[in-house]
Amino acid sequence: MTRSGSHKETRRRREEIRELRPQMRRNRHELHRMGSRGQPEESRAAILQAAAREFSEKGIAGARTDAIAHAARVNKALLYYYFKDKETLYGAVLDNAFGGMKAKVFKVFDSDLPPREKVVAYVSAYFDFFASNPMYPKLVQREMMRARVGDSVHIERLVKNYFEPIYHRVSEILHKGIKEGVFRKVDPAHFVPSMIAVIVFYFSSAPVMRRLFRFDPLTPERIAERRAAVLDFISAALFKPCRANSGVGQ
Repeated sequence: MTRSGSHKETRRRREEIRELRPQMRRNRHELHRMGSRGQPEESRAAILQAAAREFSEKGIAGARTDAIAHAARVNKALLYYYFKDKETLYGAVLDNAFGGMKAKVFKVFDSDLPPREKVVAYVSAYFDFFASNPMYPKLVQREMMRARVGDSVHIERLVKNYFEPIYHRVSEILHKGIKEGVFRKVDPAHFVPSMIAVIVFYFSSAPVMRRLFRFDPLTPERIAERRAAVLDFISAALFKPCRANSGVGQ
């Protein structure tokens, strides 16, 4: 190639680069907007939050990874970079939900509170966690239905890592309170599921309650009312009368 031809080729390439720069800037902006591997914690958290909403509303069969990626503002390739398939993502959502709940209630279990106050603190922490994450009760309900028909590949892990440790710690509190004479004699195998049901059912049945009672059960005011009612109900069912403390521990 002649010197003149070389100069022409150089100018042509420079022109191409100038023309491509706006598109390159747009691509970089889009990559940043849609998430990147340079922000792993933020991107992963956004995916889990979006997936929790999608799975709670549509279940794993109806959930679409396209919708999850769009809601999380990441591209679909990035979603599969973190989670190899939809079932893996679903399992991560469950671990994220139950792991957060376990961390909350174990702070109560590890405290030095006496049995009455510890039960109130446990119920409060459990209730507040679900009130802050209203899609989680639906996830719990859907996973229990999958487990019932043998479709869950996660239930054994969930029981081992979350349900069993929490149940044993609550049972210890109940037995201690019964021994000290501050609790009625109850069977943890029945009482613990009843406590959980009183909390979870309120949130999972919110669509029915809207039509039944003609109000939104998930407003802050209604949730505060429900919290007080749950504490009153469980305290009345469990606590023996105490002259020194006739309240319900709210």
